[in-house]
Amino acid sequence: MLKTPVNGMKDILPKEMEIRQYLLKKIREVYIRFGFTEIQTPHIEHIENLLGSKGWDNEKLIFKILKRGEKLEEAKKSSDFNDIIDSGLRYDLTVPLSRYFSNNKKNLVFPFRALQVGSVFRADRPQKFRFREFTQCDIDIIGDKNYYSEIDLLVATGSLLNEIDFLKYNPKIEINDRRLLKSIQKYCGFDEKYFDDICIVLDKIDKIGLEKVIEELKNIINDNSAIEKFRNLILKIDNSTEKLETLKNELNDDNINNIIDNLIYIINIVNKENLVNVEFNITLVRGMGYYTGTIFEIKLESISSSIGGGGRYDNMISNFSNEDIPAVGISLGFERLITILIDNNFSVDNMKKKFAMLIDYNDDINVIEEKYKRALEKRKNGDIVYIATKAKNVRFQKEVLSNNNYEFLD
Repeated sequence: MLKTPVNGMKDILPKEMEIRQYLLKKIREVYIRFGFTEIQTPHIEHIENLLGSKGWDNEKLIFKILKRGEKLEEAKKSSDFNDIIDSGLRYDLTVPLSRYFSNNKKNLVFPFRALQVGSVFRADRPQKFRFREFTQCDIDIIGDKNYYSEIDLLVATGSLLNEIDFLKYNPKIEINDRRLLKSIQKYCGFDEKYFDDICIVLDKIDKIGLEKVIEELKNIINDNSAIEKFRNLILKIDNSTEKLETLKNELNDDNINNIIDNLIYIINIVNKENLVNVEFNITLVRGMGYYTGTIFEIKLESISSSIGGGGRYDNMISNFSNEDIPAVGISLGFERLITILIDNNFSVDNMKKKFAMLIDYNDDINVIEEKYKRALEKRKNGDIVYIATKAKNVRFQKEVLSNNNYEFLD
């Protein structure tokens, strides 16, 4: 048998587990104070839900699950590979939440403020900050189309980053709106059918730069005039809030003015909290097709990957219940937060004392009983007591325990 985990998965050692439990506790404490209620959804979803959710490239990374028993044997007769699949591991928490809400809404407070913490799975190429199984922490507000929901999500997340001392890493939240991106593409003269294609390419701009984005667009769209107009507009409008007013005048679209005003309002209100700075980013896309309005991404100066993001997905729930119910959420990349903490030698300040009691094979039964009695008393007082038989190499045994902050009891 193979002793290493499957590629892209990882074993979690005790020191990391302690940090993970600390972070999970903080996440729950902060988000519950903001009125979010924790729920849980299954790791496995219907394949129809996963493939019909506009997950863009993430739909290519689904771990698909075969039918079982007689259904599988019957399905094998088909020449279509998809006929032998009926479910898959979830690639995010948003699709399961939308199904969950549609199925349970009569028992939920409305608008519903959900907190989810759980594993998601993507058949991605493993690298630092990128795993095939990883934990996401999501907060979502379902049933409120007002932009105050976006403000509350961003303030709650800024408060969490403050409480786990992440403000010292200079995080920032970039914000944009998918409707604004559509208006920009219309202004430049692109056919509406290319919206998703343009977004998928534009989403790479942080990695490949504007000029390579333009090259890729030329391979997709045979309209050099529209592409050049698009390029010039991106160069003209930087990421300052003031340039949003310039963009408003440039687009000259009454339908988009209110959207731009809302973005300015969200940025100004959240920035007054003096937590995480919020900035407009004209090229922000987010890698999911289901976003319909505001989108945001949390970044750190020190790493190229984001540590979280989200947005408004007002059309998702209608796929399950044929009801027009607005929704918006934000997700934190738990594994990336953990990796950053470990890389910076973070340790949990555990107020409980840790004791180790080593028992010799040759100890008299009465001595052993006395040791167990002492251990029990300390445990009743809330202390941690580790009991083990003395190893042959007791010096090494004690060294390992000392490195894990244990004091020794005779």
